[in-house]
Amino acid sequence: MNTSNAPTLTSRLEKGRPIFSISPFTLLDFPDRTACILWFAGCNMRCGYCYNPEIVLGKGKLSWEHVQAFLISRRQLLDGVVFSGGECTIHPQAIPFVREVKKMGFEVKIDTNGSRPEVIGQLIEENLLDYVALDFKAMPENYWKVTKSDLFSTFEKSLEILIQSKVGFEVRTTVHSEQLTTSDLQAMETWLRGKGYPGTYYLQHFRGDKQTLGELGESRKPVLKTEAGVWRN
Repeated sequence: MNTSNAPTLTSRLEKGRPIFSISPFTLLDFPDRTACILWFAGCNMRCGYCYNPEIVLGKGKLSWEHVQAFLISRRQLLDGVVFSGGECTIHPQAIPFVREVKKMGFEVKIDTNGSRPEVIGQLIEENLLDYVALDFKAMPENYWKVTKSDLFSTFEKSLEILIQSKVGFEVRTTVHSEQLTTSDLQAMETWLRGKGYPGTYYLQHFRGDKQTLGELGESRKPVLKTEAGVWRN
């Protein structure tokens, strides 16, 4: 078979350059791991509270060669690599990138809105994921208001895939009081438990100290009347 015109692994990895930037070190974003963060440009949601507008609305800048060189230089310093964004799973390069990062000996965590369950499923099937942070934006009746998207059903499928897997994961919600009330959060926790989610439900308060995608006012931290989750600012 003539493969002279077949695309090389390097050309497949280089196509598109989806990575916006790299955070070289974090102790907070990958539980119990030293890690770096690969920030993927673009997102299929437009959450008003998002404090990465330059990433969501921006274009990728870094070649795979640049990323690979950086990771090679950190082999003895880092345990893991976080794939974040934006939304990393919307990029066709995400799975090949994860494969290569795993081959280099790093553990992998992805931060995702759950809109690409097929990507999550394939990564799990190939035993490429070590941890996942899944964003639970809102219940169906509030999903458009929060995300400007109609992707609740795909989020639900991603949650089901993760619950059925052996991959460690957490569910988290960013809370702005103009968008989610205490009652909303209680309903979200009840729904999560009904789906069989056994872990801690993390609530992240809106950060008003940076430019965001939307014009949201100040947010007051709701007083929870149930164990809906724990605050992690």
